[in-house]
Amino acid sequence: MLRRKFYTLPITLLAMVLTSSALAQTPATTANPRVMEIIDTRCVLCHGREGESASAVYPRLAAQHPDYLQKQLKDFRDGRRKSDTMSDMVKDLKDEEFAGLAAWFGSRKAAFRQPGDADLAAVGKFVFTRGNSYSGVPACTACHGPSGHGTQQLPRLAGQHPAYLEVQLKEFGKRERSNDNAVMHSVASKLTELEIRAVSVYIGALQ
Repeated sequence: MLRRKFYTLPITLLAMVLTSSALAQTPATTANPRVMEIIDTRCVLCHGREGESASAVYPRLAAQHPDYLQKQLKDFRDGRRKSDTMSDMVKDLKDEEFAGLAAWFGSRKAAFRQPGDADLAAVGKFVFTRGNSYSGVPACTACHGPSGHGTQQLPRLAGQHPAYLEVQLKEFGKRERSNDNAVMHSVASKLTELEIRAVSVYIGALQ
């Protein structure tokens, strides 16, 4: 009897540890009720519940870096990034709600996108990985990484809608994007229409 109890205790403890570890490594499937309310009544309209954004007009948020998302939400609320729609959506939200939204979308799985025009993508790959030394365009990989996954401060670009990327690059080039313009203007303003389209197509197919 003593021997049986001696072996049962460690096995029970081991099972508890393994279960706790598994739970800790499982991505959250729900956020707190207030955050989910915001997602279901506001975010889902344009970006989808999982951040998949079926429309190319709106950016995909799934797998985006939480720190980057929080900054953009604060910039919309505080007027540093101009958008009548987004500013109205977040004007009454608090920093802790931004953190919850960012954590939710950051934990969603990025959607796979089929590659676009192969010839354009080849030009885009060249610009993305090597830049254009003749016009002074640096390689996109220098900041956003070889797979376009970015950093906590710089956005993930991989899998983003090409049409959305095109709009953002053109706005950066014309200084119509009102935040994060210091570096991106110097890059985007040197890109040709063909390079903008090509690099957007290439990035859109990255995973």
